[in-house]
Amino acid sequence: MRLMRLVVTGTAGAGKSTFVRTVSDIEAIDTDRAATDETAQIKQKTTVAFDFGRLSFGPRLEIHIYGTPGQSRFNFMWDILIQRANAYVLLVAAHRIDELVKARQIIAFMNERVQIPMVIGLTHRDCPGARSPEEIAMRLGYTDLSNLPTIVTVNPNEKNSVLETLNVMLMSYLMSQLAPDLNTVPTRQNFGQEEYRPKVQIVR
Repeated sequence: MRLMRLVVTGTAGAGKSTFVRTVSDIEAIDTDRAATDETAQIKQKTTVAFDFGRLSFGPRLEIHIYGTPGQSRFNFMWDILIQRANAYVLLVAAHRIDELVKARQIIAFMNERVQIPMVIGLTHRDCPGARSPEEIAMRLGYTDLSNLPTIVTVNPNEKNSVLETLNVMLMSYLMSQLAPDLNTVPTRQNFGQEEYRPKVQIVR
């Protein structure tokens, strides 16, 4: 059985821990502790190390899912987890426009360390003040389609929604493995080229 390591990252309160718990075949392992800083205004507990879940994706693939802390003071865990990841999902709360700067910083942090497929998952799309996928993409620094990752809407509380996101992520990952030049490691640059990248998909 092939093993894939997937990191789920994003700002505090975007739904990372819930995402992992919802889809895991096992009881998810978490390191939640009482929030004592500004995060307490969003939720009572926050992840201080990582969440872990496991999902058998058919008979030939097992996905290990690692949820990162959302706060930048725990970015040493971001570094540890992303180094061995095959792909990652960035969760963004669509109704917290002030958090998009932090989400953009997470993207920059990850891109400085690895060049792997990623998908942006928009949560809280049904909340008042939620912004459109197009506006969020622009605020995250994606000003044209040449380097835009796939953007999906996901409800971390609904298993089918999370599974759909994983399907999209898996497709992006598999496409990156089908590079015609086997001596070329797919990077953010060549992953944006047509032969490496599925069509841009914004799912509302």
